[in-house]
Amino acid sequence: MEIQLPQLDFVAVKQALRVDELHRTARTTVAAPRTLKYAEWPPDYDEALVWRRVQLARYETDPAFLDKAKRFYAKNCVAFINHWCDTYDPRNAGTDKSVWMPFILFERQAQLVTFILECLENEQPGLVEKARTMGATWVGVAVSVWAWLFIPGIAIGWGSRDSAALAVLGDPSSIFEKIRMLIRRLPKQFLPEGVGTIDDPVSGDNKKLKALQIINPANGATIIGQIGDNIGRGARTRLYFKDESAHYEHPEAIEAALSGTTRVPIDISSVNGLGNVFHRKREAGMDWYPGVKIPRGVTRVFVMDWSESPQYGKAWFEETRKYWEDQGMPHVFASEFERNYAASVQGTIIPLEWLEACIDAHVKLGIEPGPKISGLDIGDSQDGDRNAQSIRAGIILTYAEEWVARDPGVTARKAIQTCVQHKVPELQYDAGGGLGSNVKSQVNLLREGGNMPKVRVVPWNPGGKVLHGAEKVVPLDLESPRNKDFFTNLKAQAWWALRLRVFNTYQAITQGVKHDPDELFSIDSKLPLLQKVKKELCQATSTTGAKLKLLVDKAPEGTRSPNIADSIVMAYFPAAGNDGDFVDIAMGPKVFVNGELFR
Repeated sequence: MEIQLPQLDFVAVKQALRVDELHRTARTTVAAPRTLKYAEWPPDYDEALVWRRVQLARYETDPAFLDKAKRFYAKNCVAFINHWCDTYDPRNAGTDKSVWMPFILFERQAQLVTFILECLENEQPGLVEKARTMGATWVGVAVSVWAWLFIPGIAIGWGSRDSAALAVLGDPSSIFEKIRMLIRRLPKQFLPEGVGTIDDPVSGDNKKLKALQIINPANGATIIGQIGDNIGRGARTRLYFKDESAHYEHPEAIEAALSGTTRVPIDISSVNGLGNVFHRKREAGMDWYPGVKIPRGVTRVFVMDWSESPQYGKAWFEETRKYWEDQGMPHVFASEFERNYAASVQGTIIPLEWLEACIDAHVKLGIEPGPKISGLDIGDSQDGDRNAQSIRAGIILTYAEEWVARDPGVTARKAIQTCVQHKVPELQYDAGGGLGSNVKSQVNLLREGGNMPKVRVVPWNPGGKVLHGAEKVVPLDLESPRNKDFFTNLKAQAWWALRLRVFNTYQAITQGVKHDPDELFSIDSKLPLLQKVKKELCQATSTTGAKLKLLVDKAPEGTRSPNIADSIVMAYFPAAGNDGDFVDIAMGPKVFVNGELFR
């Protein structure tokens, strides 16, 4: 008995196989397709298709097994996608690769499925900030089809800026054609009566799979589409995806319409500059990762960075970067691939290209962890600002967290407890403004009650005077300005010191330049908030103040204060004690670029 699947494009499974042979193969060598980690990529698509043949053979002969499978998939969206969904890549046409292939998720895509379902279950808003080529839209489409099959009565909406992106019949680049193609390539055993496969179409298909409306006649579920300013008008939905929402012409009107018609709005988009609605929502949201607790009403933010896709590597990234630079449009690359909202902003203190070299630099350079120091930035609860804490072990950033707490005393206790858990002997905290006094008060209360652990808590004043004001910015360079003449305050000096660490590391990694290991900077790639750390460290810009001294603008127009980055800056430029003096931080060696002093 030969089991037929729709349009099998893989040579290895085109030969007819008997059912008993398939069962024997499945028992010995063929495992169910599953989500793959980065190092496990690429999938064995031939094996996945053979596994499908085995399952379909059992579905044909064992109704109880089919019923059990349906119950399993109703609770396991990731497994359903890995086992039965297909994806389409027209770039494979004319090559030895198939344009259609099983949709085997890589790890970050599977986490996106979890993210969407958590937003749906808790009825909370979500936002997906993506680099190009990450497959985010395909994941949203697959989740939509799964819900359409297994959640009776659900209404799912998809909106896009124009009809070409949403609903052109026969165009696989449009969202609704993706949905229709995915449905038709599913096994007939999962489809409701009245909806056929591509190999076995049924009468009335066109009435069920319309251009902007996909109807499940068996359970009443629907997927609807809306375009441009009509997004959110009229139809009520449980879940609504806004594709490429950073590029809408009238986003405020769309937000107003959706607020009354859907419970779970999810934006999926590449970035498109500062200050638009997508950017403001991203800045107001909190980064999601498995297990994180985010308060209700706060937008959950899911970041998909190109580096998390096993389909591409550093060589592809550099080749693509060069292409856009050669076209005279490096800002397009920075926006579309590096997710840089401020791609056209001048005066960035820490360029992203330098910072990328710092990811796991300690591993590449063979540097061991050193003494630990923590930094704590206290958010202004009145402005919805967040608290942030970082920990360094020598030059290695090993911990970064943000949270919401209205009581600075609660924040202080949490930060001290985190130091205890991670065996950090010293905590630097932002003593600027009035919030720092609350930390000091909390520490005094703990001491008076005999409850203060062995953690040295040190105030750090960003507006304080410059360290070693009479010394040169670039040591031993007679033409270099003095610190007190170059920096406005301690904050500017500390950010500049971190910039030099990052630049030193960039040189060490990309050019083999030897630097003192203590003057470098490394970020542990396993940080859950890695992408946010990178975003915030690259956000600050430099300007000159009234006295023509360097001034740091941490939050350019349209951005939030980078609290995590501030906590990192404190940890890498620590205060020495309550006497107001600071430890002697190496400011880096003399550096020249093109024969000129580098600053």
